[in-house]
Amino acid sequence: MEIRELAKEEYGAALDLAWEVFQKFEAPDYAPQGVKAFYASIHDPDYLAQLRIYGAFDGDALIGILATRSGGAHIALFFVRGAYHRQGVGRQLFFRACQENSAGQMTVNSSPYAVEVYRRLGFCETDAEQTTDGIRYTPMLCVTQRTDCPCKRMRCQRHGDCVFCREHHKADKKNTVYCQRPTREEKRLRRRRDS
Repeated sequence: MEIRELAKEEYGAALDLAWEVFQKFEAPDYAPQGVKAFYASIHDPDYLAQLRIYGAFDGDALIGILATRSGGAHIALFFVRGAYHRQGVGRQLFFRACQENSAGQMTVNSSPYAVEVYRRLGFCETDAEQTTDGIRYTPMLCVTQRTDCPCKRMRCQRHGDCVFCREHHKADKKNTVYCQRPTREEKRLRRRRDS
């Protein structure tokens, strides 16, 4: 699988993929007004001019896209063909976008269908579900880098890089991420509660 930034000439194929996947997996959760608003947004030249789009390829076939705006700090579009769901395509696209993001965090307005996907990538809800122009979404945030990382392993190559640290510890299964471990006080209270 190849992950790369798309050239402007490839945006048409990316938007076709987005529309196809949206219709199959997300449109059923939207009112007709929301479906029309989404279609209008992906055909708005001013909106598209703000985007930086990454693509995932299986050979020559485009199988997934992730578009960011606001200097890479906001995910605007994130779609993977159904046949490639749960195969790491979205995760690889997300990692690629994180490499280009110097903001230290990333936001998204997640569709109802994708909330769990974003949670698995390390996002947390920042507000309740909302609706604008018929589009349902949940605002979410992911911290991707921390200059104040509490981990004591200062020489670790992942120090301060939250995305790769969480991924490493998820694969490790032995140790939890340092900044997500319970404090001594939380452990003491848990032992007291359990006894």
